[in-house]
Amino acid sequence: MTARMVVALVGLGPAALPHLRSLQDLTDRIEFRYAFARRPDADRVLPYTGPVQLTDSLDLILQDPEVQAVIVATPPATHLEICQRCFAAGKHVLLEKPLEVNFERSERLVELAEATGLRLGLVLQHRYREASVALEKILQEGRLGEIQAASVRIPWWRSQAYYNEPGRGTMARDGGGVLLTQAIHTLDLFRSLVGFRSVKSAVVRQTKLHQMETEDYVSALLVLGNGAPGDLMATTAMFSGFSETIEIIGSLGSARLSGANLGVHFLEGSPFSIRSEGGTGSGANMMDFSHEPHRALLTEFLDAIQENRDPKVNGRDALSTQELIVELLRVGAA
Repeated sequence: MTARMVVALVGLGPAALPHLRSLQDLTDRIEFRYAFARRPDADRVLPYTGPVQLTDSLDLILQDPEVQAVIVATPPATHLEICQRCFAAGKHVLLEKPLEVNFERSERLVELAEATGLRLGLVLQHRYREASVALEKILQEGRLGEIQAASVRIPWWRSQAYYNEPGRGTMARDGGGVLLTQAIHTLDLFRSLVGFRSVKSAVVRQTKLHQMETEDYVSALLVLGNGAPGDLMATTAMFSGFSETIEIIGSLGSARLSGANLGVHFLEGSPFSIRSEGGTGSGANMMDFSHEPHRALLTEFLDAIQENRDPKVNGRDALSTQELIVELLRVGAA
């Protein structure tokens, strides 16, 4: 029987909730030994019900030779420093998105991981939804034929109260607005499915629904990986928030992925669909979604460490998604 992997969680804000649920589910593979927060509180590790040591000392975690991996779920501006310390201590890292607040810091973080030979995984869990995995397989098998066009829409909602919290929607803490903080999950999935070559035009703005430093609305025309046209819209100003949608037109059929629901229609052959219950975090309750994709992502990260390979969503791959966001902002500002 394989020994359980010793893991620590750094950061106990809202983003930690699906990780805690996943750790609860994976006690047969993981010994969850430490939970780090600046203000340790036993209630903040719920719904995890097993024994875990709460601490406000990162050194305590990093000096434990049995800790093999650290889940980092802190604000983006802290990622480079924390990951640098984890890598120096010989720990693998599963990092909440985005990599960092700007491309330069993100690239440095990825290069640090590559230089150590340790594994860096990114929490971009939309890739691990059942419907996403099924659509990826259909595309890889060529069952939709050649991609002719594709679009992505992220019509989400966040209230002004959300942006009134310290650091929300600022360059200093988050590194950006809707693209880097909310839409990044769906943009990452979209890019992984259809590829990305360039941004032809873009509009980046702040609507009158929010007072914030960064953008809450973006629309753009894209060139996909094979040269086909694409378009996108991303916002946090669409009250009351609706499921993100990816639509793909292929020469042999079409696909529509809405949240975790998939419908595929072939020009010849029976249609294919996957239906899923539950929210996507698109509205006021940003944690209204299943933790199952997080659990699948964490499981694959553990497998990658044990098999001495990169996880599916690794640092270099996540950097490609951040490049898309940088290009959208650059063209939109021109």
